[in-house]
Amino acid sequence: MLRLICRISVEPTNFDMTYDAILVVSFGGPESREDVLPFLENVLRGRNVPRERMLIVAEHYYHFEGKSPINQQTRELIAAVQAEMDRNGLKLPVYWGNRNWHPLLPETLGKMNQDGIRRALAFVTSAYSSYPGCRQYREDIARAQREVGPGAPEIDKLRVFFNHPGFVEATVERVRDGLAAVPQNARQNVQIVYTAHSLPESMADTSDYVKQLEEVRRLVSGAIGHQNDVLVYQSRSGGPGQPWLGPDILAYLRQLKAENKVSAVVLAPISFISDHMEVLYDLDIEAQQLCDALALPMTRAKTVGVHPKFITMIRELIGERINPATERRALGLLGARGDICAEDCCPARQPRGRG
Repeated sequence: MLRLICRISVEPTNFDMTYDAILVVSFGGPESREDVLPFLENVLRGRNVPRERMLIVAEHYYHFEGKSPINQQTRELIAAVQAEMDRNGLKLPVYWGNRNWHPLLPETLGKMNQDGIRRALAFVTSAYSSYPGCRQYREDIARAQREVGPGAPEIDKLRVFFNHPGFVEATVERVRDGLAAVPQNARQNVQIVYTAHSLPESMADTSDYVKQLEEVRRLVSGAIGHQNDVLVYQSRSGGPGQPWLGPDILAYLRQLKAENKVSAVVLAPISFISDHMEVLYDLDIEAQQLCDALALPMTRAKTVGVHPKFITMIRELIGERINPATERRALGLLGARGDICAEDCCPARQPRGRG
């Protein structure tokens, strides 16, 4: 029976003896105009999203000639992680599998099987606990294992890392850079607007997603010494009748300008680790155009990307899993997340009103 949980290794005496490889698991994205609709059909399969909405989202990709930046950014992440591991004596190959576009997870696990890989640690490019950010990736891995069959490698997922110092400190530096880019004549009352991918409220109810985002907001603003901040949401994709996490970034910016209480905003997309399509289109195009129309100065902080502290964090997560005696670093009040996810954690839906 294939497991959906992450297992702690017991005899971590040697890197190569404990695990054979690292698997980077990401969302995936199209790399040409011809890829866009098949990619979106993969993303939306089984979801009640009107085709008209899918075609609207497709236009976001066509604005960039159909090429999402996420795959290239994942390649750069893998190269940085491989170099970091090599410098620190972790002689493990790094494989790459996506949820929605090539290289797809079944293809990658099949290649790992051919290469003789039996056990691997998976780094998922999502920092937080939620159904789409954690559990769904574990389900994707289990589905790919079933497709490959009896020779499929065991995959143990690394813990979520929202409050790891490497992620938080890299985010602090990115937000500081965003604040420094605010025009000199607009710095008297700048608000940091942290953005996160919206989820259906029924899905948010089943996880610590909002609690973790609020913790990162507090940690980052506290490190900077900036009190004027807020958490808002972006990239909603559901029907109008379904409650999603809010406020929406565009609605919030309009309200902020109407209240005339800030001199500028810095948008900081803390739920994303790279500047992929939802960051580029939703913030750099839609939010920027709105701020220009509102005469509200706006800068946008970069995501952590391949920041050296973030890359070191990934190596540390691998090291702590190989050697349970290693310190499990975490900032704030929520502590380090466990390696083992409960079988019933972060389900896709639950009825509203339940505790």
